[in-house]
Amino acid sequence: MLSDDHVEHIHRSSLQLLATSGVRVLHDGARRRLADAGCAVDDLIVRFDPEMVEASVALAPSTFTLRARNPAHDLVIGGRNIAFTSVGGPAFVSDVERGRRPGTHAEQQEYLRVIQALGVIHQEGGGPFEAMDLAPETRHLDLCHSLLRLLDKNWQGIALGRDRASDCIDMAAIGLGTDRDGLAERPALLTIVNTNTPLTLDIPMAEGLIELSGAGQAVCITPFTLAGAMAPATLAGALVLQNAEVLAVATLIQLVRPGAPLMYGSFTSNVDMRSGSPAFGTPEYTKAAQASGQLARRYGLPFRSSNTTAANTVDAQSAYESAMSLWGAVMGGANLVNHAAGWLEGGLTASFEKLVIDAEMLQMMAEYLQPIVVDDDSLGLEAIAAVGPGGHFFGSPHTMERYETAFYSPLVSDWRNFETWAEAGSIDARERAHLIWRQLLDESESPALDPAIDDELTEFVARRTVELLAQR
Repeated sequence: MLSDDHVEHIHRSSLQLLATSGVRVLHDGARRRLADAGCAVDDLIVRFDPEMVEASVALAPSTFTLRARNPAHDLVIGGRNIAFTSVGGPAFVSDVERGRRPGTHAEQQEYLRVIQALGVIHQEGGGPFEAMDLAPETRHLDLCHSLLRLLDKNWQGIALGRDRASDCIDMAAIGLGTDRDGLAERPALLTIVNTNTPLTLDIPMAEGLIELSGAGQAVCITPFTLAGAMAPATLAGALVLQNAEVLAVATLIQLVRPGAPLMYGSFTSNVDMRSGSPAFGTPEYTKAAQASGQLARRYGLPFRSSNTTAANTVDAQSAYESAMSLWGAVMGGANLVNHAAGWLEGGLTASFEKLVIDAEMLQMMAEYLQPIVVDDDSLGLEAIAAVGPGGHFFGSPHTMERYETAFYSPLVSDWRNFETWAEAGSIDARERAHLIWRQLLDESESPALDPAIDDELTEFVARRTVELLAQR
């Protein structure tokens, strides 16, 4: 998407932006760290020395491993590896039966059980939606406890303030039967830190990244760069702004803990210029994702993109916008596709049906990424000769040896002819997805958790709940 010269032009322009305009850093401790390292600090504005930025970013590893409760689900982030995560952070949840609504803790647990059942989802995305029936000060504790009880996969931490980040670290350590030192040696948490574009790092995000990076956990820096609103109405301008913000925060992370794992996150899209509303799954989003992957590789950093849509319901729009997003992420070389399954309504809603339909697309993409096998056996010359001109391969030994595993088997798609489909009730993809997640939930089983660890987690949640509510 970009020439090598274009990549370098964006790089140099980003450094110029950091040296002249600088970044507004609202957290006192973060500003002090940057000042001590040689940055020029004027009130809240921090200006960065280009050489220091380049030297700092070079300290970050090009790959790192995130451990899971089940070692078979450990994730290698970087290189040619790609991981798909479930949606994280919406305010609402929806499904065909109950409609769109504020979510509850019980529904949150249902969503996690379906995530556990879908093998193509490699990481939970930091809470599928908010549990609005729990106190906002303490609901992260119940979420982390559910993540550790209901999943043996890797899950994302929460960077919204020091307390939440610290609690995630402590609970992850307990759940993995280790302590903070052990977790630093073998990190388990990755969290998303969003800058406030343009050129601002707020206090909760700064607190979270300092706490998590200081504990040796991974941080994915992701500016929310909407061209035409919070960024220039050109992709080149939006990419410069995104890149500058990533470099600034990456520098801070490496000052907190040299060598700390981090990711280059891209969320550059555009707005609908008629209304100002964010647009997702657009051609601009897809091109920005591919270009961002080139920038991430310029710095030797693992790359994160996302699967997005602005659609308000599970329909054709939600599918084709997600498909555009997913192709941009994969063709951009993303090592982590965040919100890969379940995202709806511009990220305001987590949908049960979209979770399943996205899982179908992810499974198809995973199969597409497998190279074609070419060897004497797969070329099938003997089979072709045996069938001969005008024959068919349905009953040939070559086919019979492979028919169960030869091709992709769909999760949602219905390949029956029209008459058979109509006789079965003319069920469309959304209805089929609903039946599938209901079946997965009914058949779900929680992965075993050591009762002693569960007791320790329960005690931790109870103690921290009292402490946090006392601070009201």
